[in-house]
Amino acid sequence: MANLGHVQVVTGIALLLFAALMIGIGIFSTKRASSMEGFLLGGRKIGPWLTAFSYGTSYFSAVIFIGYAGQNGWNVGFSGIWIGVCNALLGCLLSWILLAKRTRNITHTLGAKTMPEFFEKRFGSTAMKVYAALVIFIFLVPYSAAVYKGLGSMFNVIFPGIPVWTIMLVIAVLSSIYLVLGGYVASSRTDFVQGLIMIFGVVCMMVILLRHDAVGGLSGAVEKLRAYGEEDGVNLLAPFGGSKWKALLFNILLTSFGTLGLPQMVSKYYAIKNEHSIKIATVVATAFCLLIGVGAYFTGALGRIFLNNQLPAGGYDYVVPNTLLTALGDTNIFTTGILAVMLLLLLSASMSTLSSIVLSSSSAISVDLLPVFRPTYDKKKQMILTRILCLLFILLSFLFAVGNISIIVNIMSFSWGVVAGCFIGPFIWSVCAKWITKAGAWCGLLSGTVVVGTLTLITTLTDGFSVAIGNAAIYGVTAMAVSVIVTPLISLFTKKSVKNKGE
Repeated sequence: MANLGHVQVVTGIALLLFAALMIGIGIFSTKRASSMEGFLLGGRKIGPWLTAFSYGTSYFSAVIFIGYAGQNGWNVGFSGIWIGVCNALLGCLLSWILLAKRTRNITHTLGAKTMPEFFEKRFGSTAMKVYAALVIFIFLVPYSAAVYKGLGSMFNVIFPGIPVWTIMLVIAVLSSIYLVLGGYVASSRTDFVQGLIMIFGVVCMMVILLRHDAVGGLSGAVEKLRAYGEEDGVNLLAPFGGSKWKALLFNILLTSFGTLGLPQMVSKYYAIKNEHSIKIATVVATAFCLLIGVGAYFTGALGRIFLNNQLPAGGYDYVVPNTLLTALGDTNIFTTGILAVMLLLLLSASMSTLSSIVLSSSSAISVDLLPVFRPTYDKKKQMILTRILCLLFILLSFLFAVGNISIIVNIMSFSWGVVAGCFIGPFIWSVCAKWITKAGAWCGLLSGTVVVGTLTLITTLTDGFSVAIGNAAIYGVTAMAVSVIVTPLISLFTKKSVKNKGE
């Protein structure tokens, strides 16, 4: 049984040290964020290690550890590890090989700082920029809210006497300080530190959990999961999810291929300093994602063992937090310290994801929307506005998060599906193929909102909204597929109206 008082003291000290370090990095990075390009992209001079860690930590937030790992680990056992493996190979390695060099070169040539600005300069369409900016700002709010809720679940288990909203508020304030001070430079530097914490935490976590008496090593874990699966009528050792293979497949497709169209992910390619750095970053980012992804879903699979096959009161979102507290929260200073590191791991993963989302969303207004409606806007005030918008976006995400929303996996899947469904087709094709037309890009951009919106509406009218939101991953994958198909298809039958400045 965990000694909560002991855990809370150690964890509290670790959190204070972590907060001081993050704020210090933000203050130290202020000079590099004096211009818009410096604030949003670090002057396009970010090195390979910082870029790689920034990509990996932005990819894996607390939602992965708490929501996805908890749900998939409980439902499909070790098969959930396939998600982590595919995230590394498809969501990271494939993305870097396919997009990194091309994206860096074309955004440098066009002078594009954001994804909406890229579409405007690539196709000569201000309306396209406005639409893209609205999608980013609107649908990344619930995305970031899911990040808050994921962290809230873990903190609530360790500090049950503190309201979850208070914990979320602390996270929001800390994120605001270092991001507003140092922009992308501060974000990438803190991502590097946070990434090191994540690596150390995941390695220690997997070793300790396997060696725990409740597990008895890998062979013991296999035997216990086989017994629990037979008890519940599911095969937790099936090679690919058993009867739940479809749900597993859609989760893999959504979380792996979606990164190729998420603006906060591909923006990492804008900022890397040269092509040589891309080669190094590709290897580092892939190794990082493989370790973190496998570690997260491995932990989720062991949840049934530590919780005696009883789903906790909070549902899937509380599987991993309760597993870690049960396994690590005793009076042993070492294991209690590792639990504190695990909390910092989740905090690190979430704050890095949140900072990437906030930069993409705030720039969607200050860089992409406002100049369209106020062409005479004083560019000197743009920096101030961008920082204010960062604060506003964090506030909106916080307010959305404290609302009564059931399960964070569905929030993340819905937002991920809409945003990735809008951008994956037109962005990939526009970067890789010169013959893509404005009409083709528009059709791809509309796919995310139209497909997800239509399918959600139909299901809601027939089976209810709860069923619709539960199918978020299926709708997102469908939208992504439509986007990738219609963009080149429509381009083949329409005339190219604007010459790409990158040609």
